Amino acid sequence: MSIGKVKKFASRGTPLPLGPSVHDNGVNFALFSRHAESVKLVLQSVEKASAEQPIEIELDPETNKTGDIWHIFVHLDPADFVYGFRLAGEQKDGRYYDQNIILLDPFCPQLVPASWGEPKAFGQSAACLAVHSDFDWQGDRPLKTPLTKTIIYELHVRGFTVDKSSGVKANGTFLGLTEKIPYLKELGVTAVELMPVTEFDENDTVFFHPESGVRLKNFWGYNPVSFFCVKSGYAADKKQYINEFKQMVRAFHQAGIEVILDIVFNHSGEGGYHGVTSSFRGIDNTVYYLLDKEQYEYLNFSGCGNTLNCNHPVVRDLIRDALRYWVMEMHVDGFRFDLASILGRDQEGNVLPNPPMIEMIAEDPVLRDTKIIAEAWDAAGLYQVGSFSTDRRWAEWNGKFRDDVRAFFAGYSNSVSKLATRIAGSSDLYGPSCRGPLASINFITSHDGFTLSDLVSYENKHNLANGENNRDGDNHNISWNSGDEGKSSKRKIIRLRMQRMKNFAAVLLFSQGVPMITAGDEFGRTQQGNNNSWSQDNLISWVDWSFIEKHGELLRFFKGCIRLRKSHPVFTRDEFFRPQLGEITWQALTVGSEDWSGDCHHLGFLLHGENTGDDDFFVLLNGHRDNVVEFEIPAIPQNSKSRVWRKVIDTSLTSPNDMVDYTEAKPVRTMEKLAVAAQTVIVLQAAAGSMRYGQHTIRS
Repeated sequence: MSIGKVKKFASRGTPLPLGPSVHDNGVNFALFSRHAESVKLVLQSVEKASAEQPIEIELDPETNKTGDIWHIFVHLDPADFVYGFRLAGEQKDGRYYDQNIILLDPFCPQLVPASWGEPKAFGQSAACLAVHSDFDWQGDRPLKTPLTKTIIYELHVRGFTVDKSSGVKANGTFLGLTEKIPYLKELGVTAVELMPVTEFDENDTVFFHPESGVRLKNFWGYNPVSFFCVKSGYAADKKQYINEFKQMVRAFHQAGIEVILDIVFNHSGEGGYHGVTSSFRGIDNTVYYLLDKEQYEYLNFSGCGNTLNCNHPVVRDLIRDALRYWVMEMHVDGFRFDLASILGRDQEGNVLPNPPMIEMIAEDPVLRDTKIIAEAWDAAGLYQVGSFSTDRRWAEWNGKFRDDVRAFFAGYSNSVSKLATRIAGSSDLYGPSCRGPLASINFITSHDGFTLSDLVSYENKHNLANGENNRDGDNHNISWNSGDEGKSSKRKIIRLRMQRMKNFAAVLLFSQGVPMITAGDEFGRTQQGNNNSWSQDNLISWVDWSFIEKHGELLRFFKGCIRLRKSHPVFTRDEFFRPQLGEITWQALTVGSEDWSGDCHHLGFLLHGENTGDDDFFVLLNGHRDNVVEFEIPAIPQNSKSRVWRKVIDTSLTSPNDMVDYTEAKPVRTMEKLAVAAQTVIVLQAAAGSMRYGQHTIRS
């Protein structure tokens, strides 16, 4: 049927479900707008998009409207057209209507594809596709990996493989990421957390490189244009970009690795009133966004120009349906919610005591098996780490773990007691809500801030390349450059930096909670001191895989720590330690002593493995910048002639002596003094029989 005849063959349609619904004889369209006075469906031929004028069908409010939902059915093959909407209404009380703009359907799961960097025309032409994407999942099912066994790896789809050093065929794409699955499996992680993969406009920045004058890109993508559409610019074959994403998920699942999405519901890419109107603002501004009392300015708790009205029932339904789509249609395993504290604000921006949005996500039956992780703060100063929710379904990025571990190894005062609390699972944060240590997503670094290598190489941010005169990015990095700012040629400093990176890896992977590693940290990736690389689509943000050869020693250490963690349930408890059962013993330098004073910079802790059927471990940490300390070695809790303390990890040593198999490790006698060098972690293990670190089958 010709698209030009569609007016004659349009019918009333139905109000639900929202978005496009494909049927054998055509497509139903349903769009929410409470305040629009007129709605037009805009249809453009796919084959003649550049030459043929679009067809516009005005919806009759008497026939094509049910409540606040406008709907129509057109008898066309969805493969023949693209579509959008024009809305008109009064410009008052915060409403923003402009019938010259062609708006995106918020519920459309597919937009006209575009390659990375290609100019976008959101708001200027029809861009939505109603085509259904068929895919053979080959029986794929959710992995449902328990949090006790979960190790998360955060990465940027493009940045992970776009550099030629990655060695993949499809650089910077979902397919290219699929090619790196063997590496990730060998590393030992159980889940990848993908930075935003919903559609955004990478060209929406207003900043330029200060030297070259080149306009920068929105590389990170925390500026969503759609909550349903996959970023087509991340696909090797943009015509099949949805199926390419699905193929990637299926391949990860076949390798035993879950896929978690970093998803943004706190704001949209429309920005303030001077931004590009592409969807929500032109559909119903006062419903979708938080506005001030005069309905004139946006409330900006996101730092990005606008804040979504997340606890309005209409917006709640949109978010829920988007999450269900990613789980049901795209088979993802979980979500990390960017600036999630905004999900708890009401329509005036006040913090709700029991936010319905947060409860809805936790209680939704479709999402019941997914992992849900909150970044429990927002850009307006609301910080809810430990208090985001009392529901055990919710985990949180533990920013206090990051800060307290950094402080200890930077030699800060008053850091030992805080470090102990983080190592034990942060009971001060998650004990009162009875959520347990698995509510804590532990991390030392993330996409936002210094990389691990930069954390030990820089004390100050170096963000001039962002074009904001170094004003952007956090000034509070809790870092120590190890004695030389930036790149150093001094052997002693290079050696110390390697040692300190191993310290962070050991504490991260041997603490209670769920560890998260940032891509490339395991082999010392650097961003040259840039701690806010959101606009750097270049070598600053791209993973340089040649660092594997330069820092293979660090990669080996990460792999060994991951294997050790996965082999021993004493590191992966689902409940806090019970002091009355002596499951953990804290120690200063001598057996039976504790030192929580502000000027103490060392800590020992003994993990009793008996209650978990595991080995015993004694971990010694020296956070002094210069001083060697001597720890007295305690008796082995599981007293047995076959059990002997052996030193399996010593970060002050070079590879391969920094980590050795238990059976090859040096014995350490109880009650003797063991010297621990400055900025060092030592791990002693007491195993039975032929136990070796890293084995999943333990023979007594």
